[in-house]
Amino acid sequence: MKVLIATAVYYPMINGVAMFSHNLAKGLSERGVKVAVVCPSQKKASYLKREDGVDVHYLKSVEAKVYPDQIHGVPKKKRLLYKHGFKVSVFPRREIRKVLCDFQPDVVHVQVSDPIGVAVVSEARKMGIPVVATEHNQPEVLTEPLHLPKFMRRPVNSLLSSYFVSRLSRADFVTMPTEQAIRNLIATRKKPFLVPVAAVSNGVDLSHFEPGKANDEIYMKYNIPQNVPIMLYVGRVDPEKKVGVVIDAFGKFLDKIKENKVDKLSKTCLVIVGDGVDKNRLEKKVVEMGISSSVLFLGRVLPPDLYELYKVGDIFVTASEIETQGIVLIEAAATGLPLIAVDKGAVAEVCLNGVNGCLCGAGNVDEIATAMMNIISSDELRDQYSKKSIEIAREHDFEKTLDRFVNIYEKVSNS
Repeated sequence: MKVLIATAVYYPMINGVAMFSHNLAKGLSERGVKVAVVCPSQKKASYLKREDGVDVHYLKSVEAKVYPDQIHGVPKKKRLLYKHGFKVSVFPRREIRKVLCDFQPDVVHVQVSDPIGVAVVSEARKMGIPVVATEHNQPEVLTEPLHLPKFMRRPVNSLLSSYFVSRLSRADFVTMPTEQAIRNLIATRKKPFLVPVAAVSNGVDLSHFEPGKANDEIYMKYNIPQNVPIMLYVGRVDPEKKVGVVIDAFGKFLDKIKENKVDKLSKTCLVIVGDGVDKNRLEKKVVEMGISSSVLFLGRVLPPDLYELYKVGDIFVTASEIETQGIVLIEAAATGLPLIAVDKGAVAEVCLNGVNGCLCGAGNVDEIATAMMNIISSDELRDQYSKKSIEIAREHDFEKTLDRFVNIYEKVSNS
């Protein structure tokens, strides 16, 4: 079987779609599937690179300088335009047509609704090639960073929903990471959606994640205090991820510690792993709050260090309201961490309230702070949530994800 994967972002970009696309391509190749990828070039000019047994066609691109590229560090000074901008392939149709003609895939698998995805679907349709489409985003993921006025959010999100559904309706099979994502985007619409659709987890390679204590070198390398309770966040540090809400909750948690004179928790530390446009503002924020000595910003960290860093945590905390699944939540669960998240998006399918963690109200700083206190102060509760997290994570083993997609590819190519 030959599969072409089309994506707007690809490794070494650091976000869910990029990592999923890379893992899918690599995993399929290891199973003997011939795989090619089309994605925007990080060098602007087009080029071909073979990596992990996969032919990656980097298509001619331009820089959208309003957003950093997630590869280079974000500059300390806040800027309107970034030196290293997000890459976009604006007119990729000719290059895509050549790749399709040369590669002759049995199936194309499109990840997002960018110009590459639109062009791949259009050209594949002309050539009679079956199309599988995965929608990783919800409209809010795109509109949240824009800070639109309230009166504009609903109509803009509605237009984006219609666009997503229209694009997906041209596929032969549609997947989304969770049942909740399907309900949000498709199931609630009045007009019937006639294309088969299924929830397929983005999955995690569980071989990289296991419970246990991080090695001493990791603590030394990143100046993380040992033998103190650690709250952990891993992910992009952008406004839409609401890391500021986690920090506010942590500040309230520290206030509770002082008020109740719980000395054994007084040295609790919040470790934030990741980079983004909000990092510099948040570094100033913790100084203004007077808690900078208890909050560590580690910046962007790649594997294998990233795998070890999960082990330094006692609890994983996020306040993001836009997750269609939340890969970092699965990775944290696989490491055996109790989870604290907000009941928005699709995180409730990974963080089960009262089972492996706490689901709090979106933006509810007091609830998150209370959850932090309840979990970190009870060894018994942490142990209970930890065991359940590991069980839940097993359902998202990437090998199961690969099985599902291979079955889908075979189904559409034989129909």
